[in-house]
Amino acid sequence: MVGSAHSRIWRQGRGEPVVCMHGVPTSGFLYRKVLPELAANGLEGITFDLPGLGFADRLTDFDYSWSGLSKWSVDAITAAGIKDFHLVVHDIGGPIGFDVIRRIPDRIRSLTVLNTMLHVASFHRPLVMEPFAHRGIGWLWLQSLRTPLLIVLMRMIGVCDTPTNEELTAYGALLLREDGGAAFLKIMRSFERTHEYEARIINALEKKKFPAQVIWGTQDPALRMQDYAPKICRVLRLPAWHQVKGKHFLQEDSPKRIAEQVAELATKGASEDGAR
Repeated sequence: MVGSAHSRIWRQGRGEPVVCMHGVPTSGFLYRKVLPELAANGLEGITFDLPGLGFADRLTDFDYSWSGLSKWSVDAITAAGIKDFHLVVHDIGGPIGFDVIRRIPDRIRSLTVLNTMLHVASFHRPLVMEPFAHRGIGWLWLQSLRTPLLIVLMRMIGVCDTPTNEELTAYGALLLREDGGAAFLKIMRSFERTHEYEARIINALEKKKFPAQVIWGTQDPALRMQDYAPKICRVLRLPAWHQVKGKHFLQEDSPKRIAEQVAELATKGASEDGAR
């Protein structure tokens, strides 16, 4: 238990810890293929469910803003006995994870960015996600995830050909669980799309002292590579990004490639630490 919210953590492998942060409407389930690949590369793959999602508590009075989730994440990582770690972020796990960096910059050994957003003040939710942010219609749209429409939407926007229909159905079951997705709707209404939040996470990344990389699922129709990847690379002072097979949930279609790139960056970070 961390603060007032219980959650579940998964750890696989031995080596330097790699904390993988998910976004919406997913959970740690998204990284189930990535963790063993990280372990195969000599690292410890770690993920946990953010409050309101997956197997985590769905409290009615929790702070589901990005700030609240980043604060909770720092406490969860510390409670798990993880000191310094490599960080992987995805979707709204990006702005949440960037705020984690702001809070504990000296504990980050490297950063891997997967299909996410940084310039949050101008961010517009993809059309398929926008209804979730509005009362009434959000609840009605959420009920569609109990039907085969979930599989259609996941294959259209989220994944290529790797996951089975049963795996895609599991995403919906983990999202809805005992509260029917009520906490998820609170998260969707709590996005901090402000200039203040954007400025503080950009400032944290501009001051970073660790290596970073961007990996993008090239077929993502929600966060299009040409619109998002170059802007993130500019802030991170990177000349380019890595391209892999995948739509928005690239962890499903390219877990091996992602893990290999994370391991390569971790090795680079260790070399830089040794040179200091």
